[in-house]
Amino acid sequence: MTDTIFAKASGAGQAAVAVLRLSGAATASVVRRLAGRLPEPRRASLRRLRDPGDGEVLDQALLLWFPGPASYTGEDSAELHLHGGSAVVVAVAEALVRLGCRPAEPGEFTRRAFLHGRMDLTQAEAIADLIAAETAAQRRQALRQADGALARLYGGWTERLTRILAQQEAAIEFEMDDLPTDVADRAREAAAALAAEITAHLADGRRGERLRDGLSIAIIGAPNAGKSSLLNALAGREAAIVSPIAGTTRDVVECRLVLAGVPAVIADTAGLRATIDAIEQEGVRRAIKRAEEADLVIGAFAADAGPDAETLALLRGAPETILVATKCDLGAPPVLERSATMIATSAITGEGLPALRAALEAAALRQAGLGDAPFLTRARHRAALEEAAQQLDQARSAPLPELAAEGYRAALLAIGRVTGRVDVERILDSIFRDFCIGK
Repeated sequence: MTDTIFAKASGAGQAAVAVLRLSGAATASVVRRLAGRLPEPRRASLRRLRDPGDGEVLDQALLLWFPGPASYTGEDSAELHLHGGSAVVVAVAEALVRLGCRPAEPGEFTRRAFLHGRMDLTQAEAIADLIAAETAAQRRQALRQADGALARLYGGWTERLTRILAQQEAAIEFEMDDLPTDVADRAREAAAALAAEITAHLADGRRGERLRDGLSIAIIGAPNAGKSSLLNALAGREAAIVSPIAGTTRDVVECRLVLAGVPAVIADTAGLRATIDAIEQEGVRRAIKRAEEADLVIGAFAADAGPDAETLALLRGAPETILVATKCDLGAPPVLERSATMIATSAITGEGLPALRAALEAAALRQAGLGDAPFLTRARHRAALEEAAQQLDQARSAPLPELAAEGYRAALLAIGRVTGRVDVERILDSIFRDFCIGK
């Protein structure tokens, strides 16, 4: 009976109600022995749960019964809504073990749902993203994906590519039969249209990945440019040490923010300058590396000092920048050589900080690109779809029809790796359904 698993679904710690979920072929038998009989499907029933050994009452609980395949995992499943005391939960869990159940492995319920065809891999990943969501925007993106936004898109591509491959295979295998002469040409045209759609989908600026992982923001500037004070003001706490001594910050100091529902990691970095101090040199190297990898760079220039060449040079290579004049309580904002808009701020008086936050929120929304269109959310999706587009391009220019078919097949397998569903039999079905070949 070890195929039946159970897990506490209400999280760790003490709670008023604890939910134990069961799933597996023997769930019905377990529920009968624990609660006496099965309740009506999908309807809460109040039952006494008894120890299968001596009949002792363990708890009076709500029991829900979900017969497969119409359940989360596709198997017979049940939920036990217990009183949340640890003694109750432990006693019922021990009773389940004695009945032959075992504790579920991490993610095993969702894994079983995938294996039973209740969801594809993109939806399974979305469940993990939904559990880990920290902001409203992350929650919305995970819900769209869990609802099948990506699954429907990629499923449609799979259907089209299956037909393309079927056409190409038919043109090869049944060349001498009564087939239209332009079958391979139609397959090539359809492949070109599909490749263009996949390429457009890939050109999303990594918005979905940014929203899932968080926007990366780096604050750069000369020593004593007010970077640490700026970080602390945005964070609302003393995240970084502030000191009048130049070179105080020697490593990257990170802080998490939420900007208009978009998660972000903002980093204070070491002041940019030439130095003979080995530790400070490493700090400058890390600052440059962080700025080069950031989605957004804040260039900080102190009002009591002129613009430094190191910061200006690093800003030129950034994908998006916000220029900030700090310490404006000490003087007028510095004038840059190039025409640029600067946000004048003061960590002492609070001047300009609302405007800076508004600029950061606007940039975060641009970067995340929130909308109804489904975005890629993982690097593995991107790698597989890039391969699919490449294989389609190679197949269209293949010198032999057999090589074209192999390219279409490789593209189909690449998309199948994203969803976790690759079915060779569907290709054969499409051949015989569309062309009606055979006796």
